[in-house]
Amino acid sequence: MTAIAVPQVVPLSVALREGTRGEHETAESSGFVEQLMSGGLDRAAYADLAAQQLAVYTALEAAGARLEDDGGLVFAELTRVPAIEQDLAHLYGPGWRTQIRVLPAAQAYVDRLVQTGDSLPRYAAHAYTRYLGDLSGGQIIKRMLQRHYGFTSDGISFYDFPQIHKLKPFKDVYRERLDAIPLDDEQRVAVVEEARYAFRLNADVFAELGAAHVR
Repeated sequence: MTAIAVPQVVPLSVALREGTRGEHETAESSGFVEQLMSGGLDRAAYADLAAQQLAVYTALEAAGARLEDDGGLVFAELTRVPAIEQDLAHLYGPGWRTQIRVLPAAQAYVDRLVQTGDSLPRYAAHAYTRYLGDLSGGQIIKRMLQRHYGFTSDGISFYDFPQIHKLKPFKDVYRERLDAIPLDDEQRVAVVEEARYAFRLNADVFAELGAAHVR
């Protein structure tokens, strides 16, 4: 795939948004997501999604913890693993750890996150795709889950950020931190390419969930 040039005059957050637009739209338009958002699936399908999210966020947050210099991108307010574990306990019951499965596509996603090592640019690419998505489109998903599947707060606390009182100002700060990471042209291109890959990995997870749950 041809790399997308990322000129220095464009803020990194803008380059990421524009450079990943196609992959983002592809992931959002998957059959699994469309069916989940329209009420065409069931709680079991959402529970399976939550299990994949646990694997991915465990790896993502471990990657952030490994960084010697996190560029100010690691926020305690964004930590998702405890919330996902709480959701899974509600969705599956106290024995949830023995009931969930990690799909091959989610394991591939985890493996890529492990490979990020101590790379702030790679971490930034993956954190951008996940956390800003949770703070934006994730809030729409939360409302759809409440509307179609009868959730209140139990089971979907993944989408709640109680330590962030206003989402937009927080997202603005996050984008400013992204834009402040000192990168040369080659590194900026690599960040956008890694974010594109992250969206493709996410789409692969949705495809496998779709194969399991969409009829």
